[in-house]
Amino acid sequence: MARTGQPSSRDVEATVRAVAILDALAEGGEVGTTELARRTGISASTVSRQLGTLTRLGLIEHAPSTGRYRLGVRVLRLANAVLGRLNVRDVARPQLEELVHAVGETATLSIPGDADAITVDFVPTERYLQGVTRLGRPSVGHASSAGKVMLAFGDVPLPRGKLAAFTPRTIIDPEALAAEIARVRQDGYAEAVDEREVGLSAVAAPVWGAGGELAAIVALQGPTSRFDEAGMQAALPLLLACTKAISVALGWHSAE
Repeated sequence: MARTGQPSSRDVEATVRAVAILDALAEGGEVGTTELARRTGISASTVSRQLGTLTRLGLIEHAPSTGRYRLGVRVLRLANAVLGRLNVRDVARPQLEELVHAVGETATLSIPGDADAITVDFVPTERYLQGVTRLGRPSVGHASSAGKVMLAFGDVPLPRGKLAAFTPRTIIDPEALAAEIARVRQDGYAEAVDEREVGLSAVAAPVWGAGGELAAIVALQGPTSRFDEAGMQAALPLLLACTKAISVALGWHSAE
């Protein structure tokens, strides 16, 4: 007998087969009985019985026009119940800590706001710039790496008119900003060197939600004297791996 409050270590084979079928449907869209049997290694007769049960439970649907099966709306309800309790900060924190340990620069987590991206968490290094990184600090859209990511992938329009200059390197021309944001969309990440504060460099990338929406932004930042273009490019693969891991944990699935 299993200990109270602990799951049994013994599998129920029928359940294992049912989950294998659900996984195959998740990967393959609409799939027929024979193809499901081939993909799962389960006999066609057993697959057929499982499909009947899963259909009656609403976990899958039968498409009469094709005779194939697909995931049902009940799966979506179950998935939404899981996704609803995921907090992006809780999900991202271990990944941020790992990123900072690997790169040696401060990592920030921001979420899209109405006008700017807002810092909701950060992991500093012992040498991080005091005062530059703080909770609730907005990342100005046209002058920061996180802000550029929000403009590129968030549901916000590009600012119009002359833009505020924070440093001599701040992008203040709307056409130049539009070209920069187009580059960010193409490359999948953004950089900002001495644009919000003189002496500060940062590189940022998007975190995707389950529906493919911009859920958050992770940025790495450090002194330009140390975290220069070469430093940012060296850190970029680690940053992109971090944002992908967070996205997957939030329910995102790559189209690749």
